[in-house]
Amino acid sequence: MSGTHKLSSNELAALVGGLMDLDATEEDELKDGDISYKPYQFGDNNLSLMGDYYGLKMINERFCRLARSVFLPMLRLQPRISAFPPEVKTFSDYSDEVENFVSLTTSRIEALRGNQMMVIPPSFISMLTDSYYGGTIRNTHHSRTEFTPTEQRVIELISNGLNESMALAWRDLMPISFELQNREENLSFASFADSEDLVVNCSFMVQLPDTDPANFDVIYPLQTLKPIAGQLRSRMHSDLLEEDMSWREKMERAVLNVPLSLTAILAEPSVSLGRIGNVVPGEVVPVQMTPAPRLLVEGRPIFDADLGESAGKSALNLTRRIPD
Repeated sequence: MSGTHKLSSNELAALVGGLMDLDATEEDELKDGDISYKPYQFGDNNLSLMGDYYGLKMINERFCRLARSVFLPMLRLQPRISAFPPEVKTFSDYSDEVENFVSLTTSRIEALRGNQMMVIPPSFISMLTDSYYGGTIRNTHHSRTEFTPTEQRVIELISNGLNESMALAWRDLMPISFELQNREENLSFASFADSEDLVVNCSFMVQLPDTDPANFDVIYPLQTLKPIAGQLRSRMHSDLLEEDMSWREKMERAVLNVPLSLTAILAEPSVSLGRIGNVVPGEVVPVQMTPAPRLLVEGRPIFDADLGESAGKSALNLTRRIPD
């Protein structure tokens, strides 16, 4: 083929020399003219496949918006959540940065044939539990090695809610679901990845009133995300979600669910005080039915109606809405 570039003898020598130096720990560059080479270990993880993690960054930003409502029952407010850029590190390096006693929730992602782990510090769990049962939102520090049954229930509620929000955040890229595998309280016992395996760490910060912010992490093995590296590099994703409703839409839905009492006045007879005083049980008081009763909502007349029957029961047929 006329467009094929043949390697020179010097280029071949440099390439063979690089392949034979697989055990080198430093990336020594071998230069020949304008061409440079560096040793490459076949089988290594190529981090450039993931690009700038644009897709994962966008997923995390959506997750921050959706996850706010998960903390509402505990904190009695929707905190602002921020996402840090994803980081790639070995699992042993990540383990060295985190205390051993933490809340670990491992879930299976069947669509990616991999796992995901949610890491929540015990101080944040204690804060959520105290606030959930009427306490104040404050940071507490405890020296302990296990969670109470009440805290374990809070962990279950939070982790399930966050996984549902994460599944919604992923939905525009690809539909996934999280299936709970196990929960642990000690990072050294977590069978999530080998110590030298690379993981992608997505950290989130929860801003709280009158106290220091809290944080939690979502960890993916790098091998789990590699099959969709092309999709994660792409910037062609919609930034809209049906469930990501605005404050006005949520308020409208809440208002439309407010229960109201309906009343229909069928008769308003006038009876003298003397007649009322002589009424005894079993006596019949004649009344004149209103020909066109009105339907009242919380005591306010809304519709004119006719008396009727539906499915063997007395009913009102609404004929006209009364103008305001």
